[in-house]
Amino acid sequence: MHRKLTITLDEAVYEALHRKVGRGRISQFVEELVRPYVLPEAMDAAYREMAADAVREREALEWSEATSRDAADDEAG
Repeated sequence: MHRKLTITLDEAVYEALHRKVGRGRISQFVEELVRPYVLPEAMDAAYREMAADAVREREALEWSEATSRDAADDEAG
């Protein structure tokens, strides 16, 4: 079941959202963004999906290690 919700946005935000997401897709876009914050099981599923993405996990690890090296260099420096 779906429910209708009226929200108010700044005009610039609305126009950018309309351009980026497209007419008729805004509700789905907003729901996908909000769902993990209001339904904990959706967040758990999203984390499981992200963890299963080997390429993403490798890139995240590389980024984390590079950030740690940068922090260590700043402290030494």
